Amino acid sequence: MLTRSIADEVEAAIQAGSSEKHLDTLRQVTDLFLLSADGYSGEQIELFGDVLERLIRTIELRALADVSARIALAEMSTQLASIKQAPKAVVRRLANNDEISIARPVLTESARLTPEDLIELAETKSEQHLLAISGRWWLTEIVTDALLKRHYPSVSRRLVSNPGARMSASGYAIVLKQAESDPDLVVETGIRVDLPAEQRRQLLQSATEAVRTRLLSRAPPHLFEEIRSAIAAASVGASREMSRTRDFSAARRFVATLGKHGKLNEPALLAFAKERKYAETVAALAELSASSIEVIRPVMQSLRDDGVLIPCRVAGLNWETVAAILDSRFAAGSMGRHELAKAKEQYAKLTVENARRLLKFWQVRAADAAKKS
Repeated sequence: MLTRSIADEVEAAIQAGSSEKHLDTLRQVTDLFLLSADGYSGEQIELFGDVLERLIRTIELRALADVSARIALAEMSTQLASIKQAPKAVVRRLANNDEISIARPVLTESARLTPEDLIELAETKSEQHLLAISGRWWLTEIVTDALLKRHYPSVSRRLVSNPGARMSASGYAIVLKQAESDPDLVVETGIRVDLPAEQRRQLLQSATEAVRTRLLSRAPPHLFEEIRSAIAAASVGASREMSRTRDFSAARRFVATLGKHGKLNEPALLAFAKERKYAETVAALAELSASSIEVIRPVMQSLRDDGVLIPCRVAGLNWETVAAILDSRFAAGSMGRHELAKAKEQYAKLTVENARRLLKFWQVRAADAAKKS
């Protein structure tokens, strides 16, 4: 049992001892505490906390730059992380250490850290500290809100993949914004049980067909029908939005005027796409590929990416322009990095000859459909 005399001996060791002596004393006192942690009274635990915190403070001031000191404190953090009776002050000090190897064990596991402690840490510490907190077996909405407000994508991914992390609607709003450029985050978020239905539909609004397929394949049985319905609603909503808001007649006239003045070129198309001027983008791509709006519009509205590549290759567009066109198809969000990389690889393999042949087939089919209507 730790007595005042031992505490006094520790204080003497701190005053006179070397860095090695401090580390050795730290290990001895920690071992003594762990030996009978369940049986100590509140007063004894507090006394252990005072002694250990004094030792930690001394080591931080004198020897933390030493590798052996960091290892010793990291070992101590690991030992105390799962101890319900660990001294609160010691755990908080370890959690606040800038060295993540020291802070991580208690951040991830210690029950001695209160929600208030975690919120303060979430607001002030590094991305690695936030990642450690995000992996805790249970997190309340007020804590996850604090974590998400730092806007680290890695933290968002860790939280949505943690079933014990509860999230609020405002927290999900941050995640949904980040998911616009992260298809993996779309999938992980989409299968969350606590994701509100309206936000699930919003999440899927601009998701590609490939991402939606992945999401359905990952959907748990009790969410499958809800996710499938959300995908259907999002698809209809996106199609109606494009149909309702686009004036192709005006865009056709404007693009024709540019052509007459020799200003219809790839830079003009790139500008349309970057500004998300959907109708003008469709009309300009139709002209530059010697096609028609009736051919280009369906492939732009499709959830598939590969159809858009055909007229782009015929028009001889650079990848920057192609990427901007792909990204401009839906008013909300943007393509994910993985889908964009896949499309770039497909575009590089697509030959002009094959693209012209397929585009010609589409033109004939569109003309036949127009005659029958």
